[in-house]
Amino acid sequence: MSGSVILAGGGSGGHLSPGLAVAERLQTLFAETQLLFACSDRPIDRKMLEHAGASFHSISAAPFSVKPSGFLRFIRGLHQGTRQSKQLIEANQGRVVLALGGFVSAPVVRAARQAGLRTLLLNLDAVPGRANQWVARRAQEVYTALPLQEGVHLPNLVGEVGFPVRRAAVAPADSATCRERLGLSPHQPTLLVTGASQGATSINRFIEGSLSSLAGSLIDWEVLHLSGRADRARLESAYASAGIKAVVLDFLDHMGLAWGAAELAISRAGANSVAEVALNRVPTLFVPYPWHKDLHQQFNAQPLVDAGGAQLALDQIEPEANETSIGRPLRDLLLDPGRRRDMRTVLETLPARDGAMEIAKLLHQAML
Repeated sequence: MSGSVILAGGGSGGHLSPGLAVAERLQTLFAETQLLFACSDRPIDRKMLEHAGASFHSISAAPFSVKPSGFLRFIRGLHQGTRQSKQLIEANQGRVVLALGGFVSAPVVRAARQAGLRTLLLNLDAVPGRANQWVARRAQEVYTALPLQEGVHLPNLVGEVGFPVRRAAVAPADSATCRERLGLSPHQPTLLVTGASQGATSINRFIEGSLSSLAGSLIDWEVLHLSGRADRARLESAYASAGIKAVVLDFLDHMGLAWGAAELAISRAGANSVAEVALNRVPTLFVPYPWHKDLHQQFNAQPLVDAGGAQLALDQIEPEANETSIGRPLRDLLLDPGRRRDMRTVLETLPARDGAMEIAKLLHQAML
């Protein structure tokens, strides 16, 4: 079977991780399939794809913006990215495109449509963004990895698949082993703080400003904090000054170790993070990204919250306000092992589904 599958997306780990999960299953099931990522030129894309040993090519693209200067960048990126994508498709004998969402996928799908390629969109959020709405109108088949929020419509929607999760995001061993491998005590509970692949500034600032009030609740805990590069040194100093043992990392590719170590997590509510929480059965306080006007990340987490396996807290951005909105429920969870146990029990009852395998089979069928 000649030709290649092109996976289009990037700009964040939330777009690339599901694509890497699909690529893993394709390579396991159909070793002859040629795979190529069309990604953004952001450093996070190169870092993740190089670490995974994936073939990739950067596409010039820019996010949509209603501001005149931003809109011009978007249009310029769309045209330039379409030209680059056409060359990529021709050079690699592209047969089918899987759009993973986000601004990078738009020019690739545009070029694929012009070339007559089969194009699938994997929508990753309960509330699709503008790019996915645009791509969905141009893709032949659209699948969603999470149930769409009530009242939301996507053109060409075929059905729902499970969320694709990389093997590296699944706990590889018991909690004690995972903690040891991360430099933590194997027998003390671990609080995982994560802002996804690039960290979360407002969560970092909340933690830094609240360590004195959290210290009593964390007396028997250790912390694994995935901070992003900019805040790492300052957080390490803050934990040390507060007398709290913490391992602070700017990035962790093997997220399964982090989830496996965690007794409790505080996390953004991107679809990828929500899926990993559900799969690894980690009681979590979700703090949706606060700069979306509709706070649409909360809809990704809502099914777990409604089931009783997670909680939601509002990120009010300023550390003083977050001391109440995030700090209070976090302290309650740290001090209530019964509540954490009940949340984990709920998560253990949820059905597991291998969305990456479902998508891999669809792509293989499209190649035939």
